[in-house]
Amino acid sequence: MYLPSHFEENRDAVMHALVRAHPFGLLITREGEEPCADAVPFLIDAARGPHGTLVAHVARANPLWRHAQGQRVLVVFQGPQAYVSPSAYAAKAEHGKVVPTWNYVMVQARGTLRASEDARELHGIVSRLTDTHEAGRAAPWAVGDAPADYIEKMLGAIVAIEIPIATLVGKWKVSQNRSAADREGVAREFEASNVAMARQVRTPGVEPG
Repeated sequence: MYLPSHFEENRDAVMHALVRAHPFGLLITREGEEPCADAVPFLIDAARGPHGTLVAHVARANPLWRHAQGQRVLVVFQGPQAYVSPSAYAAKAEHGKVVPTWNYVMVQARGTLRASEDARELHGIVSRLTDTHEAGRAAPWAVGDAPADYIEKMLGAIVAIEIPIATLVGKWKVSQNRSAADREGVAREFEASNVAMARQVRTPGVEPG
């Protein structure tokens, strides 16, 4: 992707936090000459590999786990994003030489995909995914709440995938190329409509809220 140095984020911990806060990634593979894109909820194991490892599962009926086995793939995670009006800039009142833009936060992970039909591995992945996303509920549901034979049947309908991350790149386009006064104007504009973006404008790479 196009990545000017002033928008680049290279701290793994910051990018891992973004993935945890926005785990619904776009997995891009290819089948022959055709690009393919699948939306998949991921977990990230930060301690496995130099940049972490992404783990997930897909439907057994989805051909991606066959055609992408051993393939170098791309996963895109999109964080806060928002239109920026020129009216937010202090420079509008000073000289009027301002135009609209779009602020956004994005992480791209690349690595070689491995698919697995191992039932124990699958059970571990779905249990972790469930526990992660049920956390915070008054009465969290757990995989063990369902009958064991039903879970076994459901596991037969999915396949595990993991992607050890070879390269991890972050782009935080959050008005760093503007003056301090303009950035403050943008942050104030977002305080009522997009608090997550307001926080990133004020402190790029801050833990997602």
